Amino acid sequence: MLKPALLIGLIALWSASFQNGCSDLKKSVTHLSYYPIRDMRQTIVIDPQRTVFRGPDSLAVPSMGRDRWNETMEGAPWDKAMKDMKDPYVSDVGSIVRGDTLYHRFCWTCHGMNMSGIGPVTDSYMPAANLLAENARSQPDGYLYMYMRHGGAVMPSYGNALSSRDAWDVVHWIREMQKKTPMGQNLQ
Repeated sequence: MLKPALLIGLIALWSASFQNGCSDLKKSVTHLSYYPIRDMRQTIVIDPQRTVFRGPDSLAVPSMGRDRWNETMEGAPWDKAMKDMKDPYVSDVGSIVRGDTLYHRFCWTCHGMNMSGIGPVTDSYMPAANLLAENARSQPDGYLYMYMRHGGAVMPSYGNALSSRDAWDVVHWIREMQKKTPMGQNLQ
């Protein structure tokens, strides 16, 4: 009874897997299934020069990268920000600590550790703004924010490196240091 069942089982295995002999075994080991068109000259590619990319939806909220502003505005984006932009976040201890960390990661090489505008790279470039001077103190928060995000005449744009929240944290830290430091003095 056991021998006929074993024989039927072996025949079933043989008919299912070894019907084409060794060629099936060879194909299963050596043949990798690729997409039939593997040549780059025959693939379909989006040509960026001939495609119109639309901007984000009007209800989209930017989380990284550059903020969108009205392209029909006169002048630079920070001109409008001087009057209109308000700080959406609360300046608390956590925000100031994050701003301190971000300042010492991104800003100190140009503005210096003591915010005087004399950093290690100012020997090779134009000196950066003194963030404790009257000019920086008199600017509204929106101006500092937009200058960080979009850059200026000499300052590069940090819109891709700093999120919106990060830029506001740096503004909070700058304002805190301006409160702690009297006019005409630098941080030690």
